[in-house]
Amino acid sequence: MINPVWRDALAGLCALLVGIGFARFGYTPLIPVLIEQQWLTAGDAAYLGATNLAGYVVGSLLTASLARIAPMARLTQFAMTTTGISLIACALPWGFAWFAPWRFLAGFTGGLLMVGAVPLVLARAPATHRARSNGIVFTGVGIGIICGGTLVPSLAAWGPMPVWLGMGVLTLLLAALTWRQWAGGDIAPITAPTDLPPRCFTLPVALLLAAYILDAAGFVPHTVFWADYIARGLGRGVTAGGLFWVLFGIGALCGPLLSGIVAERLGFYRSFVGGLGIKAAAVLLPILSQHPVSLMISAMVVGALTPGISALASGRVAEMVGFTGHRQVWGWLTVGWALSSAGFGYLLSFLFDLTGSYNLLFAFGAAGLSGALILAAFAKARQN
Repeated sequence: MINPVWRDALAGLCALLVGIGFARFGYTPLIPVLIEQQWLTAGDAAYLGATNLAGYVVGSLLTASLARIAPMARLTQFAMTTTGISLIACALPWGFAWFAPWRFLAGFTGGLLMVGAVPLVLARAPATHRARSNGIVFTGVGIGIICGGTLVPSLAAWGPMPVWLGMGVLTLLLAALTWRQWAGGDIAPITAPTDLPPRCFTLPVALLLAAYILDAAGFVPHTVFWADYIARGLGRGVTAGGLFWVLFGIGALCGPLLSGIVAERLGFYRSFVGGLGIKAAAVLLPILSQHPVSLMISAMVVGALTPGISALASGRVAEMVGFTGHRQVWGWLTVGWALSSAGFGYLLSFLFDLTGSYNLLFAFGAAGLSGALILAAFAKARQN
């Protein structure tokens, strides 16, 4: 019999696997297939990615308001089911006008699951297991990336339709398997916004928010350009690019749990600051060495700390403002990070188009992470 704490964590893992792993990262390896099969033009495929991110921002912003209308557990059930439907709808090749609202909806439910489901699990876990439980939840992101790097290319031989259907059906299956866990009362309800501490937005919280926003600068080079850097920048081919994307996913799979274990020993403050420093070094590494081992380390470390930093930030928020303020502040961080990642994505795309330099992208990402480290180091406040 699985311990209720781990059942809660596994339910949260499934929520992020669906909302982030499938609804967001599952689309990335599908882009060339959609273009080659003439379902979309290259421009339309790019705009759909931005549409999904826009939905994610809106969902993140509206989660707190929606939670006043309906219990967050019910909203989580709704979001997981709706995500599955949106993915299945994309199996029909009816053009950009058909895809756009479904991709927006998938982004919206992803934002809702990130902002709403994570605090549900974290609030229920005992203090002694909180960091590890938090890590398990964010492991769902890595599982989704691995699925995208391995299953999507194999199914793509039959076109985009089976890929969309596969992700959609699996999403509905996960929603069904976790339905009773969300509805059964095992996960504590979120406190109403009126119960928030009177001073939730303090200087340390503002510094943490700024640090998390700058973390997005280090997110873009690997998650947007990494496979292309390996395949075309280093001339090692599409297969090698796919392999290193899988390595990134393996890192993302292990990173949150390892981050949780480290945080149990060192605390969220030191773990978060140290994680930013390690991530900065790993983003910078491809400039210093293009040896396969160096590239493997860079892929896996950045992959591990992409969701790992989010897991540590979530735990750090709980330390700083307590669980009555966690959902509100975590919502701010999620929205700020989403907006920042979109902004840095457009900026780095412009710089790459202008210069053609991958090294400039990695240097920019490492510099952003270094700034985030400094801000996080000053974001020190009494633990709750």
